[in-house]
Amino acid sequence: MTDDTVSKGRRNDPERRDRIIDAALEVIVAEGVAGISHRKVAAAAGVPLGSMTYHFVGMEELIHEAFTRFATAVSDRIDERMRSTRTRDDALDALVAHIDHDLLGDRRDLVLTHELYTLAAHDPRYRTLTTDWMTRSRSALERHFDATTARILDAVVEGLSLHRALDLGPVPPGLARESVRRIVAGL
Repeated sequence: MTDDTVSKGRRNDPERRDRIIDAALEVIVAEGVAGISHRKVAAAAGVPLGSMTYHFVGMEELIHEAFTRFATAVSDRIDERMRSTRTRDDALDALVAHIDHDLLGDRRDLVLTHELYTLAAHDPRYRTLTTDWMTRSRSALERHFDATTARILDAVVEGLSLHRALDLGPVPPGLARESVRRIVAGL
């Protein structure tokens, strides 16, 4: 037996579970939560169909883990951006970059965000996930802004994301910067 196999003769594939979670996110982007299936995810991950039930009790567990990974990644991005700033002006620039690049600049993240919002509207487990995400985002913003301003800024971020996902027209250049500027102008 080589190092590539385990004692039962199966291939050792320690990243398989992670690949399945990542593939689930990509299937959701392409098909929506309504279109996800074990077969589609297994094909996208390049794993045998049986791996799905080996690693996850059911599709609900996989979807929840996939959205947990997604929400954590987005929360980590805003946290990193805010953590790397020293001044309020730097924080404003970082927030605008987060909106323009991390959220509005990527169709994948827009789709995943709104698929998650839809689930959260109906299922408390996903609402807990989105609440944790918002709490982390506001906490990152509170490094430079009071709690009320952080909540308002977070709401603007969510609102701009919603508009970007639903509006057929292009985002006006500088909209995120102007939105943030107007909010903090009164501070």
